[in-house]
Amino acid sequence: MAEIKISNVEALGKPLGQYSHLTRVKASEFLFIAGMLAPGETFDAQCSGVFDSIEKALKSQGADWGNVVQFTTYLVHSQDIPRFMHWRLREFPRLFPNGAYPPNTLLMVDRLVGEQYLIEVQAGGAV
Repeated sequence: MAEIKISNVEALGKPLGQYSHLTRVKASEFLFIAGMLAPGETFDAQCSGVFDSIEKALKSQGADWGNVVQFTTYLVHSQDIPRFMHWRLREFPRLFPNGAYPPNTLLMVDRLVGEQYLIEVQAGGAV
């Protein structure tokens, strides 16, 4: 089983949302989950679908949210940053009940693989 320690560095200040500064991992295997997309009419629906897909990928390998060590999030519209922060504020305490939120890099991109997609999230894990 992986030994995962998620923490913040006091000298870096408080994170701006539901993420931590770093993850230290001792593991025998790593998981790399491709960027997930999800259909949906709203940003919130797509966000929920994306994280549902990540959960399915984790479960397919006998893992869960506690195995996630990092996210990379891609948004098409900067106006969706507050929506993403709100979604995480609402949902991450359920996904990560110990409050150890994995590091997350948030990037703005011109578009994703399809015009209809607003968010894509890639995840890394350890088992």
